[in-house]
Parts: sequence; structure tokens; C-alpha cells
Amino acid sequence: MTASNLSRDESKAVHFDSTAHLMNRISSQLASQLSLVSLDGRRRPEPPALVVVAHGSRDPRALSTVRTLLDKVRALRPGLPVHLGHIELNEPLLPDTLAALGDREAILVPLLLSRGYHVKRDIPEMAAATRVHARVAAPLGPHPLLVEALHARLVEAGWEDSARAGSAVVLAAAGSRDPESKVDTGRTAQLLSDRLGVPVVPAYATTASPRVQDAISALMASGRTRVAVASYFTAPGRFATECAEAAPWIASAPLGTHPAMARLLLHRYDQMTNLRGAGQHQSAAPPRGATSHPRPALAG
Repeated sequence: MTASNLSRDESKAVHFDSTAHLMNRISSQLASQLSLVSLDGRRRPEPPALVVVAHGSRDPRALSTVRTLLDKVRALRPGLPVHLGHIELNEPLLPDTLAALGDREAILVPLLLSRGYHVKRDIPEMAAATRVHARVAAPLGPHPLLVEALHARLVEAGWEDSARAGSAVVLAAAGSRDPESKVDTGRTAQLLSDRLGVPVVPAYATTASPRVQDAISALMASGRTRVAVASYFTAPGRFATECAEAAPWIASAPLGTHPAMARLLLHRYDQMTNLRGAGQHQSAAPPRGATSHPRPALAG
């Protein structure tokens, strides 16, 4: 949807969102500059920039959601330079964000839920084509913080932990041809199943199998009378909407701006900067232009 196709109310909302985002960015930049000066007036070393890499979407709600999420990251870590770059469809595009950083150090954290082509090829290649001293963090999943957010979204939709009999969940993800992506999604499904105490079946909107509707049908055929759909998407969009519409019972909202998402972005950043985090730690930065692909931490 282009700006010319937005309704008057939607246009006002977009304008308000853009203004609020700009004010938050200004506040964050001021805090960042102040944090670089110690009490004795000396300039502290500037931390590596955090560049959150989103996929991009034609749905205007996605960009608004991602911007709000980044504002939550800035609120949790005042003084940390936080930037946004998209792989496609939305501005700023990742190459433009990195070009603006010049030759400084940056940690690229994919706002993606599993390994796949974007994490393994697209993002590292975009980074290698710039002057930035870039390191690429692991995708967000699998991780217990994602399970925390998934559980919270299900509860918001009407899930009751006390009513497990006859219940099951379909974990609805986008899908990928990369087999490691399916492994990661399956691991998240198992972690969520352990949390809920009911079967959780990973399923996909496209590309991979089983498809969401097929997984729902199989669970109902096995006697599960209450099948929920857990939206395993970072922001609203076509796939998230279609999966929710297929739910025979309840469907949760995308992970979006849940506080656990902001904490997880910082956790992945901390792993790459060798700071204290909830899980594995990564070694110091490789030579300029190099990238690394750590396996996701499963604890913390």
C-alpha cells in the first residue's frame, strides 16, 4: 500500500508515528553523546553500533512495529547507537544504513527467527560491500525469550494454562527452503510445548511443509478439539494474517514489540561484543570485513 492509498486516519497515524519516532531518535542521540563523556571530561570509547536488520514488508504496520521495537531497545540501553536497515521493501535499506556509518564498528542483529539464506548470505554480503567493521549475530531463534513472548501472546488471545485437555498449538512460521531454518523452528516448537504442556506442531505459510492448514487438520483429526495458532512472526503482514484466519479456535498476535523481543536483540548484541549475557559469549571481532555466524544460544 502506498502513501497515496492510505485513508485520512491512517495518514494521520503514520504522520504521528513518524513524528514520535523522530523525537525518540533525537532523545537517543543526545543520550548517546552524553554517555561518551566521563565525569572527568574525558571521552569514553564509543560502543559498536547495533544495527537491527529487518526483512521489510509492504504492510505499513510492519515498519511501525519495528520502529517501536527499536525505541524499546534504546530505552533499555541509553547511549547505545541503534540503527535500522532492511533487506528489501522498506527504507532505510541495509546498504544505505551501513554506508552512513562509514568505517566504524557495528554489530548486525537479524530481526529474523531462524537461520536461512538471509542470515547466511544476504546480510554478510551486504556488510562486506561496505567500509563498516561488521559482525553478524545469530538470528533471534531459537531462544527461551521467544518462548516467553509466544506464551504471553497466546495468553492475550485467550489461552489458559489450566485448560490443557484436548488443546494443541500450531506454531505458524513463514517457511524457508533452508533445512536449518526448519530445525530452528522445530526447536522453538519443542520449547513452547515444554512451556505449555501440550503438543506444539511447527507449520509454515509457504515454501516448507507441513502447511498451517494441514497441521491444524491433522491435530483435529487426532482428537484435539481446541487448536490454537501461535503467530511466529516478528510483525504484522500477509502471512501472519492468513495464518491467523486459518485458526479454528484462537490465534495470537505477532511477537511485535513484546519486551522480551527488545531484551533478546540486546542479548544477541552482547554475545557479539563479549559482554555479560544470558547464554554463550562470542570472541572478539574478526578482521575488518569479516563476518561470523554463531549458533543460537538455547539457554539464558
